[in-house]
Amino acid sequence: MLKPGKVVADLSNIGQTELILKGGRGGRGNSHFATSTRQAPRFSENGEKGEEKEIILELKLLADVGLLGFPNVGKSTFLSVVTDAKPKIANYHFTTIIPNLGVVKTKNQDGFVIADIPGIIEGASEGVGLGIQFLRHVERTRLLLHFLDVSGQEGRNPVEDFYAINEELKKYSEKLSTKKQIIVANKIDAMQGDSLIKKVEELAKKEGLELYKISAVTKEGVNELIDHVSEILKTLPKEELIEIKDKKIYTLEEKEDEWTIKKQDEVFIVSGKAIQRLMGKVNIEDNESLYYLQKCLKNMGIDSKLKEMGVCEGDTVILDDWELEWYE
Repeated sequence: MLKPGKVVADLSNIGQTELILKGGRGGRGNSHFATSTRQAPRFSENGEKGEEKEIILELKLLADVGLLGFPNVGKSTFLSVVTDAKPKIANYHFTTIIPNLGVVKTKNQDGFVIADIPGIIEGASEGVGLGIQFLRHVERTRLLLHFLDVSGQEGRNPVEDFYAINEELKKYSEKLSTKKQIIVANKIDAMQGDSLIKKVEELAKKEGLELYKISAVTKEGVNELIDHVSEILKTLPKEELIEIKDKKIYTLEEKEDEWTIKKQDEVFIVSGKAIQRLMGKVNIEDNESLYYLQKCLKNMGIDSKLKEMGVCEGDTVILDDWELEWYE
Protein backbone atom coordinates (compact mmCIF):
# COMPACT_ATOMS: atom_id res chain seq x y z
CA MET A 1 0.00 0.00 0.00
CA LEU A 2 1.26 3.47 -0.89
CA LYS A 3 1.76 5.66 2.16
CA PRO A 4 -0.02 8.99 1.75
CA GLY A 5 2.08 12.13 1.97
CA LYS A 6 0.97 15.75 2.28
CA VAL A 7 -2.65 16.46 1.38
CA VAL A 8 -2.76 18.88 -1.55
CA ALA A 9 -6.52 19.10 -2.08
CA ASP A 10 -9.77 18.02 -0.47
CA LEU A 11 -12.66 17.84 -2.93
CA SER A 12 -15.64 17.82 -0.61
CA ASN A 13 -17.96 20.50 -2.01
CA ILE A 14 -20.25 20.36 -5.02
CA GLY A 15 -18.64 22.00 -8.04
CA GLN A 16 -15.29 22.43 -6.28
CA THR A 17 -12.17 22.43 -8.47
CA GLU A 18 -8.51 22.50 -7.54
CA LEU A 19 -5.37 22.99 -9.62
CA ILE A 20 -3.01 20.17 -8.62
CA LEU A 21 -0.39 20.41 -11.37
CA LYS A 22 0.61 23.46 -13.33
CA GLY A 23 0.53 23.16 -17.11
CA GLY A 24 2.98 24.94 -19.37
CA ARG A 25 2.19 28.02 -21.40
CA GLY A 26 1.01 27.25 -24.90
CA GLY A 27 3.37 27.98 -27.80
CA ARG A 28 2.70 30.64 -30.42
CA GLY A 29 1.85 29.68 -33.97
CA ASN A 30 3.83 30.72 -37.04
CA SER A 31 1.46 33.59 -37.80
CA HIS A 32 2.66 35.34 -34.66
CA PHE A 33 6.13 35.75 -36.20
CA ALA A 34 4.96 37.10 -39.54
CA THR A 35 6.41 40.42 -40.66
CA SER A 36 6.11 42.59 -43.75
CA THR A 37 9.20 40.91 -45.23
CA ARG A 38 8.48 37.39 -43.94
CA GLN A 39 4.79 36.83 -44.35
CA ALA A 40 4.79 33.05 -43.99
CA PRO A 41 7.29 31.96 -41.30
CA ARG A 42 8.03 28.25 -41.35
CA PHE A 43 8.53 27.86 -37.64
CA SER A 44 6.46 28.14 -34.46
CA GLU A 45 6.99 27.82 -30.73
CA ASN A 46 6.43 24.54 -28.93
CA GLY A 47 4.35 24.65 -25.77
CA GLU A 48 6.15 24.61 -22.45
CA LYS A 49 6.30 21.41 -20.45
CA GLY A 50 3.86 21.07 -17.58
CA GLU A 51 4.60 19.67 -14.14
CA GLU A 52 4.69 15.94 -13.51
CA LYS A 53 3.92 14.37 -10.16
CA GLU A 54 2.71 11.06 -8.76
CA ILE A 55 -0.38 11.56 -6.64
CA ILE A 56 -2.71 9.28 -4.69
CA LEU A 57 -6.44 9.78 -5.21
CA GLU A 58 -8.43 8.52 -2.22
CA LEU A 59 -12.21 8.23 -2.31
CA LYS A 60 -14.03 8.92 0.94
CA LEU A 61 -17.78 8.61 1.27
CA LEU A 62 -19.59 11.59 2.74
CA ALA A 63 -22.19 10.37 5.21
CA ASP A 64 -23.68 11.64 8.47
CA VAL A 65 -23.80 8.26 10.22
CA GLY A 66 -21.45 5.29 9.96
CA LEU A 67 -22.38 1.73 10.90
CA LEU A 68 -19.65 -0.15 12.73
CA GLY A 69 -19.53 -3.77 13.77
CA PHE A 70 -18.06 -7.16 13.04
CA PRO A 71 -19.28 -9.03 9.95
CA ASN A 72 -22.76 -10.52 10.20
CA VAL A 73 -24.05 -8.37 13.07
CA GLY A 74 -26.96 -7.01 11.00
CA LYS A 75 -25.67 -3.69 9.66
CA SER A 76 -26.81 -4.35 6.08
CA THR A 77 -30.23 -5.54 7.25
CA PHE A 78 -30.60 -2.36 9.29
CA LEU A 79 -29.60 -0.22 6.29
CA SER A 80 -32.16 -1.96 4.07
CA VAL A 81 -34.89 -1.38 6.66
CA VAL A 82 -34.35 2.33 7.32
CA THR A 83 -33.43 3.40 3.77
CA ASP A 84 -34.19 2.44 0.18
CA ALA A 85 -30.73 0.93 -0.23
CA LYS A 86 -30.61 -2.69 -1.39
CA PRO A 87 -27.38 -4.17 0.01
CA LYS A 88 -26.65 -7.85 -0.38
CA ILE A 89 -27.81 -9.71 2.73
CA ALA A 90 -26.82 -13.27 3.60
CA ASN A 91 -26.00 -15.28 6.70
CA TYR A 92 -22.22 -15.48 6.24
CA HIS A 93 -19.26 -13.26 6.97
CA PHE A 94 -18.13 -10.61 4.49
CA THR A 95 -21.41 -10.59 2.60
CA THR A 96 -20.84 -6.85 2.31
CA ILE A 97 -17.64 -6.19 0.37
CA ILE A 98 -18.33 -2.62 -0.76
CA PRO A 99 -19.53 0.41 1.25
CA ASN A 100 -23.26 0.99 0.93
CA LEU A 101 -24.99 4.34 1.30
CA GLY A 102 -28.62 5.00 2.12
CA VAL A 103 -30.73 8.10 2.84
CA VAL A 104 -33.02 7.98 5.87
CA LYS A 105 -36.25 9.89 5.42
CA THR A 106 -37.49 11.01 8.84
CA LYS A 107 -41.03 12.00 9.75
CA ASN A 108 -39.89 15.63 9.96
CA GLN A 109 -38.43 15.45 6.45
CA ASP A 110 -34.92 16.20 7.76
CA GLY A 111 -33.21 13.15 6.31
CA PHE A 112 -29.61 12.04 6.75
CA VAL A 113 -27.16 9.69 5.06
CA ILE A 114 -25.99 6.37 6.53
CA ALA A 115 -22.90 4.44 5.39
CA ASP A 116 -22.58 0.70 6.01
CA ILE A 117 -18.84 0.05 6.35
CA PRO A 118 -17.77 -3.56 5.70
CA GLY A 119 -14.78 -5.56 6.78
CA ILE A 120 -13.89 -4.15 10.22
CA ILE A 121 -12.17 -6.91 12.20
CA GLU A 122 -9.08 -7.23 14.38
CA GLY A 123 -6.08 -6.03 12.41
CA ALA A 124 -8.17 -3.99 9.96
CA SER A 125 -5.99 -0.91 10.53
CA GLU A 126 -3.00 -2.96 9.38
CA GLY A 127 -4.66 -4.44 6.31
CA VAL A 128 -6.29 -7.58 7.70
CA GLY A 129 -9.57 -8.48 6.00
CA LEU A 130 -11.25 -5.66 4.08
CA GLY A 131 -11.09 -3.00 6.76
CA ILE A 132 -8.08 -0.97 5.64
CA GLN A 133 -9.91 -0.27 2.39
CA PHE A 134 -12.96 1.13 4.15
CA LEU A 135 -11.94 2.65 7.48
CA ARG A 136 -11.34 5.94 5.67
CA HIS A 137 -15.03 6.06 4.72
CA VAL A 138 -16.10 6.69 8.34
CA GLU A 139 -13.67 9.60 8.79
CA ARG A 140 -16.23 12.16 7.59
CA THR A 141 -19.19 10.79 9.56
CA ARG A 142 -20.49 12.73 12.56
CA LEU A 143 -21.98 9.82 14.47
CA LEU A 144 -21.16 6.11 14.70
CA LEU A 145 -23.70 3.39 15.43
CA HIS A 146 -21.75 0.48 16.89
CA PHE A 147 -23.67 -2.74 16.21
CA LEU A 148 -23.24 -5.67 18.59
CA ASP A 149 -24.81 -9.10 18.12
CA VAL A 150 -26.55 -10.14 21.37
CA SER A 151 -28.22 -13.25 19.96
CA GLY A 152 -25.32 -15.54 20.78
CA GLN A 153 -25.75 -17.34 17.46
CA GLU A 154 -22.21 -16.57 16.33
CA GLY A 155 -20.63 -17.59 19.62
CA ARG A 156 -18.97 -14.19 19.95
CA ASN A 157 -18.55 -11.95 22.98
CA PRO A 158 -20.10 -8.55 22.08
CA VAL A 159 -18.07 -6.74 24.76
CA GLU A 160 -14.79 -8.05 23.37
CA ASP A 161 -15.97 -7.14 19.88
CA PHE A 162 -16.70 -3.57 21.00
CA TYR A 163 -13.22 -3.03 22.38
CA ALA A 164 -11.55 -4.80 19.44
CA ILE A 165 -13.14 -2.50 16.88
CA ASN A 166 -12.51 0.63 18.90
CA GLU A 167 -8.87 -0.37 19.15
CA GLU A 168 -8.74 -0.57 15.35
CA LEU A 169 -10.31 2.89 15.08
CA LYS A 170 -7.69 4.28 17.43
CA LYS A 171 -4.83 2.67 15.52
CA TYR A 172 -6.14 4.07 12.26
CA SER A 173 -6.98 7.58 13.46
CA GLU A 174 -7.02 9.18 16.91
CA LYS A 175 -9.70 11.56 15.68
CA LEU A 176 -11.86 8.69 14.44
CA SER A 177 -11.67 6.94 17.80
CA THR A 178 -13.14 9.99 19.57
CA LYS A 179 -16.26 10.32 17.43
CA LYS A 180 -19.58 10.05 19.24
CA GLN A 181 -20.89 6.48 19.34
CA ILE A 182 -24.19 4.86 20.20
CA ILE A 183 -24.21 1.16 21.03
CA VAL A 184 -26.86 -0.78 19.12
CA ALA A 185 -27.62 -4.21 20.57
CA ASN A 186 -29.07 -6.01 17.56
CA LYS A 187 -30.88 -9.34 17.08
CA ILE A 188 -32.82 -9.15 20.36
CA ASP A 189 -35.50 -11.26 18.67
CA ALA A 190 -33.10 -14.21 18.54
CA MET A 191 -31.51 -13.98 22.01
CA GLN A 192 -30.73 -17.28 23.69
CA GLY A 193 -31.04 -15.86 27.19
CA ASP A 194 -30.28 -12.46 28.69
CA SER A 195 -26.61 -12.92 29.66
CA LEU A 196 -25.20 -11.10 26.62
CA ILE A 197 -27.61 -8.19 26.75
CA LYS A 198 -26.75 -7.69 30.43
CA LYS A 199 -23.05 -7.59 29.55
CA VAL A 200 -23.74 -4.96 26.91
CA GLU A 201 -25.81 -2.93 29.39
CA GLU A 202 -22.85 -2.98 31.81
CA LEU A 203 -20.54 -2.00 28.96
CA ALA A 204 -22.68 1.00 28.01
CA LYS A 205 -22.86 2.13 31.63
CA LYS A 206 -19.10 1.73 32.09
CA GLU A 207 -18.26 3.68 28.91
CA GLY A 208 -20.94 6.30 29.40
CA LEU A 209 -22.58 5.50 26.05
CA GLU A 210 -26.23 5.37 25.03
CA LEU A 211 -27.63 1.92 24.33
CA TYR A 212 -30.46 1.01 22.00
CA LYS A 213 -31.85 -2.53 21.82
CA ILE A 214 -33.27 -3.39 18.43
CA SER A 215 -34.12 -6.13 15.98
CA ALA A 216 -33.40 -5.08 12.40
CA VAL A 217 -35.41 -8.09 11.20
CA THR A 218 -38.61 -7.42 13.15
CA LYS A 219 -37.99 -3.64 13.25
CA GLU A 220 -38.44 -3.59 17.03
CA GLY A 221 -36.82 -0.43 18.45
CA VAL A 222 -35.70 0.76 15.00
CA ASN A 223 -37.96 3.82 14.75
CA GLU A 224 -36.97 4.98 18.22
CA LEU A 225 -33.29 4.72 17.29
CA ILE A 226 -33.76 6.64 14.03
CA ASP A 227 -35.69 9.42 15.76
CA HIS A 228 -32.94 9.73 18.36
CA VAL A 229 -30.19 9.79 15.73
CA SER A 230 -32.04 12.52 13.85
CA GLU A 231 -32.17 14.68 16.97
CA ILE A 232 -28.53 14.09 17.85
CA LEU A 233 -27.35 15.08 14.34
CA LYS A 234 -28.99 18.47 14.84
CA THR A 235 -26.54 19.10 17.69
CA LEU A 236 -23.40 17.81 15.99
CA PRO A 237 -21.42 20.17 13.74
CA LYS A 238 -20.59 19.28 10.18
CA GLU A 239 -17.31 17.45 9.88
CA GLU A 240 -14.46 19.88 9.35
CA LEU A 241 -12.57 19.46 6.13
CA ILE A 242 -8.90 18.58 6.16
CA GLU A 243 -6.79 21.68 6.62
CA ILE A 244 -4.45 22.10 3.68
CA LYS A 245 -1.15 23.43 4.94
CA ASP A 246 1.23 25.33 2.68
CA LYS A 247 -1.31 25.40 -0.13
CA LYS A 248 0.40 26.26 -3.40
CA ILE A 249 -1.13 29.00 -5.50
CA TYR A 250 -0.25 28.81 -9.19
CA THR A 251 0.16 31.97 -11.25
CA LEU A 252 1.74 32.86 -14.58
CA GLU A 253 3.39 35.96 -13.19
CA GLU A 254 6.98 34.75 -13.17
CA LYS A 255 10.04 36.83 -13.93
CA GLU A 256 11.05 36.52 -17.56
CA ASP A 257 14.73 37.34 -16.93
CA GLU A 258 15.63 34.62 -14.44
CA TRP A 259 18.85 33.18 -15.83
CA THR A 260 22.47 32.70 -14.78
CA ILE A 261 25.71 31.84 -16.59
CA LYS A 262 28.66 29.99 -15.12
CA LYS A 263 31.86 28.81 -16.74
CA GLN A 264 32.99 25.31 -15.90
CA ASP A 265 35.95 23.55 -17.63
CA GLU A 266 35.77 25.91 -20.63
CA VAL A 267 32.05 25.23 -20.96
CA PHE A 268 29.48 28.00 -20.55
CA ILE A 269 26.36 26.80 -18.75
CA VAL A 270 23.26 28.98 -19.06
CA SER A 271 20.44 28.01 -16.71
CA GLY A 272 17.30 29.40 -15.07
CA LYS A 273 13.53 29.43 -15.53
CA ALA A 274 13.74 31.85 -18.47
CA ILE A 275 16.08 29.47 -20.31
CA GLN A 276 13.90 26.46 -19.54
CA ARG A 277 10.88 28.25 -20.97
CA LEU A 278 12.79 29.44 -24.04
CA MET A 279 14.32 26.06 -24.89
CA GLY A 280 10.98 24.34 -24.37
CA LYS A 281 9.51 26.49 -27.15
CA VAL A 282 12.32 26.24 -29.70
CA ASN A 283 12.56 23.56 -32.37
CA ILE A 284 16.32 23.13 -32.29
CA GLU A 285 16.37 21.22 -35.56
CA ASP A 286 14.78 24.03 -37.61
CA ASN A 287 17.03 26.78 -39.04
CA GLU A 288 14.44 29.54 -38.74
CA SER A 289 13.73 28.50 -35.17
CA LEU A 290 17.47 28.66 -34.41
CA TYR A 291 17.53 32.18 -35.81
CA TYR A 292 14.66 33.02 -33.46
CA LEU A 293 16.68 31.51 -30.58
CA GLN A 294 19.68 33.70 -31.37
CA LYS A 295 17.44 36.76 -31.47
CA CYS A 296 15.94 35.88 -28.07
CA LEU A 297 19.40 35.33 -26.53
CA LYS A 298 20.41 38.77 -27.76
CA ASN A 299 17.23 40.46 -26.50
CA MET A 300 17.58 38.80 -23.09
CA GLY A 301 21.15 40.02 -22.73
CA ILE A 302 22.60 36.52 -22.67
CA ASP A 303 24.55 37.06 -25.89
CA SER A 304 26.42 40.11 -24.51
CA LYS A 305 26.99 38.42 -21.15
CA LEU A 306 28.62 35.40 -22.83
CA LYS A 307 30.90 37.69 -24.82
CA GLU A 308 31.76 39.57 -21.63
CA MET A 309 32.75 36.26 -20.02
CA GLY A 310 35.03 35.47 -22.95
CA VAL A 311 33.05 33.07 -25.12
CA CYS A 312 34.79 32.40 -28.46
CA GLU A 313 33.75 30.81 -31.71
CA GLY A 314 33.71 27.04 -31.32
CA ASP A 315 33.17 27.10 -27.54
CA THR A 316 30.54 24.85 -26.02
CA VAL A 317 27.46 26.56 -24.60
CA ILE A 318 24.84 24.56 -22.68
CA LEU A 319 21.33 25.98 -22.74
CA ASP A 320 19.15 23.99 -20.32
CA ASP A 321 19.49 20.40 -21.66
CA TRP A 322 20.94 21.42 -25.05
CA GLU A 323 24.66 21.51 -25.81
CA LEU A 324 25.50 23.93 -28.66
CA GLU A 325 28.64 25.15 -30.37
CA TRP A 326 28.99 28.95 -30.32
CA TYR A 327 29.31 30.87 -33.61
CA GLU A 328 29.41 34.64 -34.22
